[in-house]
Amino acid sequence: MSEHIINVNDDTFDQTVLQSQLPVLVDFWAEWCGPCKQIAPALESLAVEYENRLIIAKLNIDDSPNTPAKYGVRGIPTLMLFKNGALEATKIGNEPKSRLAAWLERLL
Repeated sequence: MSEHIINVNDDTFDQTVLQSQLPVLVDFWAEWCGPCKQIAPALESLAVEYENRLIIAKLNIDDSPNTPAKYGVRGIPTLMLFKNGALEATKIGNEPKSRLAAWLERLL
């Protein structure tokens, strides 16, 4: 895993994501998901570019099924942006880095 992207799970989600001082982009993913692997390099790059403005976290839906169920995740990859403990925006599916960056710029 990356030094710029953190891992969260059902047990750490509330503290790490909802109580964060910075906005947190959560990538709901699974090991068997091809598009999840395709989007990973873009997220890694964005994690470096948005350092000190945004935290990027990954949550494996197979290892932690409760949080995705709570937020209605039905397909992966699903990206959810949380600000001040609240869900701010959702994006489903693989997107190029440029579109992800533009989406984040509108939201941050």
